[in-house]
Amino acid sequence: MREAAWGGYFRTMAFQVTEVQKALKGADYPMDGKALSALAKKNGADDDLVDALTGLREVDGPNTVMKELKDHLGGKPA
Repeated sequence: MREAAWGGYFRTMAFQVTEVQKALKGADYPMDGKALSALAKKNGADDDLVDALTGLREVDGPNTVMKELKDHLGGKPA
């Protein structure tokens, strides 16, 4: 699982499925990570999610996004 350094300690990033869905509202697939992260940022997504999406390969729909992010899903609701 990807970890991010915050103030000298590490935390594991985990996202709620609904958080990802809201961030990608209006997506026009196929899209690559750069386009997904730009859309997520426009939709007000958390910076951690924007960063996680940036590294994705081209995906053909929301199910593929979820498969790509599977190790990052399941966080506590905000």
